[in-house]
Amino acid sequence: MKLRFTKMHGLGNDFVVLDGVSQSLRLSTEQLRQIGDRHFGIGCDQILLVENPHHPDADFRYRIFNGADGGEVEQCGNGSRCFVRFVHDKGLTRKRAIRVETAKGLITPQLEENGLITVDMGAPRFAPAEIPFVAEAEAVSHPIVVNGRTLSITVVSMGNPHAVQVVEDVESAPVATDGPAIEAHPLFPQKVNAGFMQILSRGEIRLRVFERSAGETLACGTGACAAVVAGIRRGLLDASVLVHTRGGDLRISWAGPGQPVLMTGPAVTVFEGEIEL
Repeated sequence: MKLRFTKMHGLGNDFVVLDGVSQSLRLSTEQLRQIGDRHFGIGCDQILLVENPHHPDADFRYRIFNGADGGEVEQCGNGSRCFVRFVHDKGLTRKRAIRVETAKGLITPQLEENGLITVDMGAPRFAPAEIPFVAEAEAVSHPIVVNGRTLSITVVSMGNPHAVQVVEDVESAPVATDGPAIEAHPLFPQKVNAGFMQILSRGEIRLRVFERSAGETLACGTGACAAVVAGIRRGLLDASVLVHTRGGDLRISWAGPGQPVLMTGPAVTVFEGEIEL
């Protein structure tokens, strides 16, 4: 089977995007892993599949699969921006504001006049059962034992689970060792994305994220949203924050409980091609 694809990235978080609107696609887990393999395939953090919606109020549906293991995940902030760029570049819509169906509900990304893309990521959720996270009650922070040390984490769902901690220096933070330990910690029955946040001021942070089933990526959109929400809940950040990732910058805004998180940043097409599976 020959498959047309578009390679894209959002701040270095890279994707293979597939058009499932103009063609019917049924890919096995092994084929998804082949696409994502950086040595024998195209190579990417995630594979995005653009489809016609099931939800009556949506313009499109999109599904997200990890390039490393082919497993499906619920949400991806950087991927949602690439999604908007893709459907516009392919002429699949002329709408600037698009309602998109994901595994965790509808999101509303918008193409701005300056070319950046703003995504309404929905309201964050904090109840342990909705993360999911094993705890007796909701709290702003929870203790967790990792590699023999007790850390303070804030747990947030942005459609996918996140555990955010504040560190003094994000560059020297033990992301490579604590990241996988937090990801697979038994308190997170469906695993978790581990965020390491350094606060520069009330309106600016640095962030690294060890992503569930993907490892550390250059940027994580939902991780940036979760970090800012965690910082605001802890009283450390203001309502609009510039987030520096290793791949570039995002602007994250959150007006408080019950309100959606807004994420603004770029999306770039790298190249197009065809692969035989």
